[in-house]
Amino acid sequence: MLSLQEVRKKLTAHPLARVGPGLITGVADDDPSGIATYSQAGAQFGLNMLWTMPLSFPLMAAIQSICGRIGRVTGKGLAFNIKGAFPPWVLYGAVCLLLIANTLNIAADVATMGDVVALSVGGDRHLMTAVLVLTSLTLQVFVPYHRYVRVLRWLTLSLLAYAAVLLTVHVPWRHVALRTLMPKITIDASTATVVVGLFGTTISPYLFFWQCSEEIEDMRQKNAAPLLMDPNASASELRRIRWDTWSGMFYSNLVAYFVILTTGLTLHVAGVTDVQTASQAAEALRPLAGDLAFYLFAVGILGVGMLGVPVLAGSAGYALAEAMGWDWGLEAEASEAWRFYSIIAASMLVGLGLGFTPINPIKALFYSAVLNGIVAVPLIILILLLASRTTVMGGFRATGTMLALGWATAAVMAVAAVAMLIPGG
Repeated sequence: MLSLQEVRKKLTAHPLARVGPGLITGVADDDPSGIATYSQAGAQFGLNMLWTMPLSFPLMAAIQSICGRIGRVTGKGLAFNIKGAFPPWVLYGAVCLLLIANTLNIAADVATMGDVVALSVGGDRHLMTAVLVLTSLTLQVFVPYHRYVRVLRWLTLSLLAYAAVLLTVHVPWRHVALRTLMPKITIDASTATVVVGLFGTTISPYLFFWQCSEEIEDMRQKNAAPLLMDPNASASELRRIRWDTWSGMFYSNLVAYFVILTTGLTLHVAGVTDVQTASQAAEALRPLAGDLAFYLFAVGILGVGMLGVPVLAGSAGYALAEAMGWDWGLEAEASEAWRFYSIIAASMLVGLGLGFTPINPIKALFYSAVLNGIVAVPLIILILLLASRTTVMGGFRATGTMLALGWATAAVMAVAAVAMLIPGG
């Protein structure tokens, strides 16, 4: 019989217990809204949108790695660093747009989650949505970060459901490889819209704030000092951030690739080319690939939703609390950081409330994507400027390769933002 101490030691020694913010951030990127976007790409274009994932992977990984680096080096969140280096209107404008976009994204995500539960086990979708939101909110407010983060880490396994879906269909791998490298697409408004949606979904501003602040949460938990104050730890810590982030983003993009592949091999082939929500994609799979495919897809949606919604709400809490100079942190007691938790609660409850209004969740998702695309470009530029300043980063400024990929990301997102605003584009 193992003692309690031995059990705890074995649990903390598990590889999953050692993963950092990078993996959680990557999986949160594949939230239900993201799954809907990937499903639509596969349904509409078959295998001809697979190329977007290998292209977006290094861009996404580079900017997230820089965000993690800023948090670990300075010991301050992204909003706090922006506040100290740029005019107040820059910070408050970005934070306000982030709050609006996150709330709309939460509304679309929780509505999809409620639909999936109702489709799977029955019941009223509004009631299912409310139960899921209140459960998630309770965990964030009343469970300390060092315990809650274990829940988030195990939820990252839910993405494996999308890999399992592939086992239910025949995959012509040679043809898949050919279309990944040599897609057959026509450059028109419809194609541009889907490409914009894929990049806007993959590289999202809320992930920037989340990963930067999660490095600080982990640092506080370990009673570690920022690298500016403890440079001796820099080699191992920066290496950890690099591997954690790049592996987390690879996992995220690989799963997105699988979703496009699955829906391309099933829905597109069957002539189902218009999928507006992830729950619609799951339901459409049932007659084509069987009940097992439906339930695997549904489990994936529910799992990443329970991870993605807290990240959306948490990033809003981090950004506004840092901007206002309030106490914050998922490790903090609710009485100590009540304003931080109030932001999280408000964003989730408002998102829930939007599901009871005439507002179409698909339109909410569209508007959040537009706002994310607009906010991402100046935010990425601010992040790159912060990461390259000695006054902020000391001797730990971002490397040339990281900055080059970061500026490439800014350019891609700028094109995406412009395309989003072009009528019919």
